[in-house]
Amino acid sequence: MRLEWIDDILAVLDCGSLARAAEKRSLTQSAFTRRVRLIEDNIGTELFDRRRKPVSLMPGVQELEIELRELSTRLHKLRHSLKTASDQASKPLSFVCQHALTATISPEIVRILTDSGETSVRVRSGNQDECLLHLISKEVDFAIMYAVPDDRMPEPGNAFETKEIGADTLIPVCAPTLWAKANDATIPTISYPPEVFLGQVFSRTIAPRLPKNKTLMPRAETALTLAMLQYAVNEIGIAWLPLSLVATHLTEDKLVCVDDVLPTQSMSIRMVRLAEAISEQDDQIWQHLNQHLSF
Repeated sequence: MRLEWIDDILAVLDCGSLARAAEKRSLTQSAFTRRVRLIEDNIGTELFDRRRKPVSLMPGVQELEIELRELSTRLHKLRHSLKTASDQASKPLSFVCQHALTATISPEIVRILTDSGETSVRVRSGNQDECLLHLISKEVDFAIMYAVPDDRMPEPGNAFETKEIGADTLIPVCAPTLWAKANDATIPTISYPPEVFLGQVFSRTIAPRLPKNKTLMPRAETALTLAMLQYAVNEIGIAWLPLSLVATHLTEDKLVCVDDVLPTQSMSIRMVRLAEAISEQDDQIWQHLNQHLSF
């Protein structure tokens, strides 16, 4: 017994005639009549009294109205549940990273997720405020972000669940040709906007520890760590960048670290998700990443 057949029978009960039932079911009267014949042929008995005008349901069928309505409701709910489950299963897993972490950590996360059976992973990138906004609006399943040790989340503690998955260090680097500039009284730099996370880290933890006899002279400002990296390689100034992002450039002597003169700042790498409404599938992914991620 098909759901649409049950709904056809109920439409006749509600409307009192085949003509009005056909209109309710968005069919022509002839098409609805053919479907009525099909229902009867499949069931093997007459459901409609054609001796009366307009055609109506047989009295015995009308007595089953309550059972038919309950069955229709259950089947509609079941169809919705099946569709929702299917849509959820096919929905790509999404996560967001701060810009630098997108370049350094996200490839390993995507590898772990695809190896574990995820067929599609969507990766977004943004500043920390943008990452939190994506998370709060439920546009992503989790976020990967930096934090200064002992920093708390900017929202109530019970709103988020966090897991520390690694560590990094914000270090001063420059092109080899600018190495001597780190010892000058005026140092050419590439700076972060004060409102972005790494700009706040610099202002709170690095700037107060700069040598008193040195003055920073910003030559460029950008919130994008990948852009800052290119500015540093192209000899524009000294930049404070995550070690994970510049490690290869240091090994290849495209950049040098001047932490013997200028301060650094350690940072933790955290995986963050909303603490509310966590599905079993989401939790399995979270636990799997906890077991396999280590930076």
